[in-house]
Amino acid sequence: MADPITDPQPAPVLVERRGHVLLIGVNRPEKRNAWNLATIAGVGAAYQQLADDPELRVGVVHGIGEHFSAGLDLAEVGPVVAQQGPGALSGAGSVDPFGVWAPPVPKPVVMAVQGIAYTLSIELALAADIVVAADDVRFRQLEISRGILPFGGATFRAQASLGWGNAMRFLLTGDEFGAQEALRIGLVQQVVAPGEQLEAAVAIAERIAAQAPLGVQGTLANARVARERGPAAAVEHLHGLLPAVMASADAAEGVRSFLERREARFSGR
Repeated sequence: MADPITDPQPAPVLVERRGHVLLIGVNRPEKRNAWNLATIAGVGAAYQQLADDPELRVGVVHGIGEHFSAGLDLAEVGPVVAQQGPGALSGAGSVDPFGVWAPPVPKPVVMAVQGIAYTLSIELALAADIVVAADDVRFRQLEISRGILPFGGATFRAQASLGWGNAMRFLLTGDEFGAQEALRIGLVQQVVAPGEQLEAAVAIAERIAAQAPLGVQGTLANARVARERGPAAAVEHLHGLLPAVMASADAAEGVRSFLERREARFSGR
C-alpha cells in the first residue's frame, strides 16, 4: 500500500529540456488532464521558464496519457475564479499561456493534442502558434452548456482565426468536432495517427529552433502586432525591429553559411 508521506502525488506538469526545445506535459491522466490550481501554476511556471531562458527557443505543450485535457477541474478552480476573476488562470508569472490576462510568451509554442481536448484546450490552441492533432481528437467549447461562457480567449480569437461562422457554429452550440473539421477551419495545422502527435510537434519545434532566434522571435512579434493592431502598426513596428536584427551576429552567420554552402549555426546574438 502506498504511503502518502513517502509517496507524494506525481507532479501535475512535467517539464523536459530537449536541446533548445522545452516540453511541457500536463500530467493528470487519471483526471483526463483536467487543470487544477497546481496545473495552472505549473504550466504558468513552464511558460515563464521558456520566456526567460535564452537557451530555450521553442515550447511544445502536450497532454500525458489518452487525452490532452477535459478542461478545468471546476470543483477546485471554479470558486477561485469566481472570487479572483478569470485572471487566476494566467498563473503567477509575467506571461500568460493564454495571452489574455498578461502578455503572451515571446517565443513560438507548438501544441500536440489527442483524445478529449475541451474548453481551455481550444483556447490554448488558439494562443499557440502551430497545432498538431491526433486523428482521434475531440474538441468541444462547452461552457455555454454549463451556464457560463469561455473566458480564455475563444470569444475573440476563434472568430478572428477561424472565421465568424466557424467560430459561432461551435461557440454557440457547444457541439463536439474532430480532427478533420479542426483542420478545415484552421484550428490545427497537421493531423497524424494517435500516438504520433508529440513526435510530430517536436519535429516542427526542432526545425524552428534551428533557425535564427532573433529572426524567429521578431517574426512572431511582428505578426502579432499585425493581427492585433493591423498592417500599418506592423509596418511601424518593423521599422524599429529590423535594424538590430540585420546587425546581429546571426545575420552575419546567415550570410557566411550561404557563401560557404553549409547549414547555419545560430547563437541568438
